[in-house]
Formats: sequence, structure tokens, C-alpha cells
Amino acid sequence: MSAAADARGRGWRLRFKEAPTEPRGEGPRACAGIDARVRDWRLPPREAAAAERMESMRKKSNVRMINLALQGGGAHGAFTWGILDFLLEDPRLAIEGLSGTSAGSVNAVVLAHGLERGGRDGAREALARWWTSVAELGTAISPVRRAPWEFLLTGWDPSFTASYHAFRALTQAFSPYQLNPGNVNPLRSLLDSQVDFAALRSCRAVKLFLSATRVRDGNIRVFHTHEVSADVVLASACLPQYFQAVEVGGEAFWDGGFTGNPALFPFFYECGSRDVVIAHVNPIVREGVPVLPDAIADRVNEVTFNSSLIAELRAIAFVQRLVAEGWLKVEKRSRLRYIRMHAIRADRALAEFSEASKYELDLAFLTMLRDRGRETAAAWLDRTWPSIGRRSSIDIRREYLDGAPMVDPPAPARRPRRKGVPKAKRAPKGPVSGPGAKPARRPATPRSSTRSRRSTGRSGS
Repeated sequence: MSAAADARGRGWRLRFKEAPTEPRGEGPRACAGIDARVRDWRLPPREAAAAERMESMRKKSNVRMINLALQGGGAHGAFTWGILDFLLEDPRLAIEGLSGTSAGSVNAVVLAHGLERGGRDGAREALARWWTSVAELGTAISPVRRAPWEFLLTGWDPSFTASYHAFRALTQAFSPYQLNPGNVNPLRSLLDSQVDFAALRSCRAVKLFLSATRVRDGNIRVFHTHEVSADVVLASACLPQYFQAVEVGGEAFWDGGFTGNPALFPFFYECGSRDVVIAHVNPIVREGVPVLPDAIADRVNEVTFNSSLIAELRAIAFVQRLVAEGWLKVEKRSRLRYIRMHAIRADRALAEFSEASKYELDLAFLTMLRDRGRETAAAWLDRTWPSIGRRSSIDIRREYLDGAPMVDPPAPARRPRRKGVPKAKRAPKGPVSGPGAKPARRPATPRSSTRSRRSTGRSGS
């Protein structure tokens, strides 16, 4: 290795000395340019300085800062409630940013409001109060109701009940503009009664990023803390077959799960913490092929609402590959941020529940999901704690892409020539024969160095 190359290598190691070397394909030293939403994962100077201070404080206090990405999923958001409840209980962790979609947005807003008002205990109480109120509201107005004998036959799966099928048939035959011309949304009054949005917009305890899908062009719109309102939360949770589009700033929005469930890229621009934890609600893997109509519809729903997350993870994995295999110039590497990815999966905890159970608002069901969320988060933290703040705990390509073919990076434009090797022959300019032809030049014979002959004791040729 040449001295120049060795110096460049030392400079690269010094710039990233706080991040240990990771196995190829795992460590997300991620940047942008791969996806339109992921352009350059650098913080502005002021935020970068704050991030450095936070990193030094973290090392001294042993408190590890994380960003949480919360998926949406109707009543299954109570599973995320349990995850948040457990993480708030652990003093070793602190939350810098919350990215949410649909039910994830609701959880994020309620947690941020409680955290600003009463710290960790206030956030836990706010989440418990919210989901208890949701259960009470569901008891009064939920269109999916079951008789006691149906509980004995179907358990927590309402997909075989008459009320569920009547509700689905009604919403497939008529739009919410026909069924609900007054655009009444019971969640609005519940949000207004439990969240002070004027105070939340100046919240400094945590950063909020709520995703919604713009109806006009189908693009994602991420609302930041200072933009959050009841309309923004309702827009993020607006399933178009059940609710009219929600207008925010003159634009109509639908559920954010179509374009970001949840969005990860806001963390790369706005947060100093490099640890991103995805709290899943929709299972990624289900063994077997569904054959019944309801099972097929359930799997289609999961695939649809996981697709935007998979696309964003694919972009991150591609950038990891570019860095791990040395396809980027040395001077470009200093612009990258080292993103450590983690995930709390719901594949086992929620595998037995169908899409229909997302409409189940019974308090016993919600608290059961909360307990499963706490158990899953506890097992995850025991397994992952050594990795938080140090390295990624998931292999994106193996766990999410599962060996799917990836686009190879472009080949280098020019391969460097080793010393002592003659240049390749160039094609002669002008005609090669005829009256105007130039005489061919004899290729230069490489001359051996006198110094090398003396040092090796061999004669040159």
C-alpha cells in the first residue's frame, strides 16, 4: 500500500473512530442520493455541534439516546403502547425523535404531550389514559360489535362475525362522503380533550415527525413539531374508505401508511442520535400461503403497508454496500453519517391476529396487546442493549430483503495503473495506410532501474 493510500486510510479511521468496524452488509454508514427523499444525511452546523455535545454527554452518563419509528395499525397500536411503556420505564434510554404514521402518530403525539407535561411518568399515564378512552369510545360507537357467544367461538378475531361483514359490505358499497356527509370524526373530540396542541407545538422534550399522504400527487408529507395539530394527526390516520380526506394548509391528505409506515429519513436530517429503532405492528414474515379470501386480504394489507418501509430500507442497504465495498471516493466518505438500525418485530407477537382485529376496541384486548408489547420490548432490550449506541443490531439485507437481487453499483470509470507497467498502446491518429499515413511508432521498451538491480543482485533486461 502506498504512503498516500495509507494516509487516506488513517484519515478515514480517525473521522469515524467513534463507530466500530461492522461486518460487511450490516453497518449502516448511510448517506443519500439513492432515494429522492434521502439526499445527504448531514446535519446543519448548529445541529451537528449539538449532536456532538449530546454524544459526549451520552458517553459520560451512560444514557443512550434513540429515535423511535412507530408503525400504524388501528387497534394494534396498543402493541406499540406496550413497547413505549416499557422503554419509558427504563432510565438507560432517552428518546430524541418520534416518527409516526396513523396509530403511530397518535401514540407519538400523546407520548410527547405527556413527556412535556410530566416527564416519563406523565408520558406513561397519558398513553394509558388515551387507550382507556379509546376503549370507552369504541364501546359506545364501534360499528363492529359482537355478542357474548361470538367471543366464545371466535376469540379476538371478529372476521367471522356478522357485524364485521356488514360493516365491510357497507363501506365497499358507499364512500365516506355518502355515509358521513357531515364529516364527523369521533377521534377529533378525543384528541382535543387530551392533547393541548398549542403547547405541543413548542415541545422541546422530543422531536415529532408525522407522515401523511398528499392526495393530489401521492407524495409523502412529513409534519414537524411546530406544525402538529389535530388535523395533522387525523390526516396521518385517514383511511380513505372510512373517512373523508383531511385538509391541512389547503391540501387534502390520506393515511401516511401508503407512503411512509413509518418514515425514517427525517431522523437523518433533524436528529443527532444515530440509533433508529423501528417499532413494528404489521408482521414482515408469515409462513405459508393464504388460501381463504379473508387470509389473502389480510396478507395484502400487510404487504401494502410494509412496502414503503421496505423501499426505504432497501435504499439504506444499498448505501451500506457502497461504503462497505469501497465504491465511494475517500473525500466523499467524510460526508456520511453512521446510522445504527434496530427493530422490534411483531411477527410472533401479532401473527395470530387478522386485519379484522384492528377494529377490535375492547379494553381487555387492548391491554392484552399492551402486555405483549411490553414483553416483546423487554426481550428486545435484553438482547440488543450491548449494540445500542455502538453498532447496528439488524442485517437489513438478510432480515428484510432476504437475498433479493440488488442493483450492482457502477464499475469504476478508470482503474489505476501500477508503477513500472507501460501504458496501453493507443490507436494511431490519421489513416493507417495510403499516401497520408504516418509511420508507426515503435513501442517503448521498459527500462529496468539501476537501483533495483543493485538491491536485488539481478541484471535488468
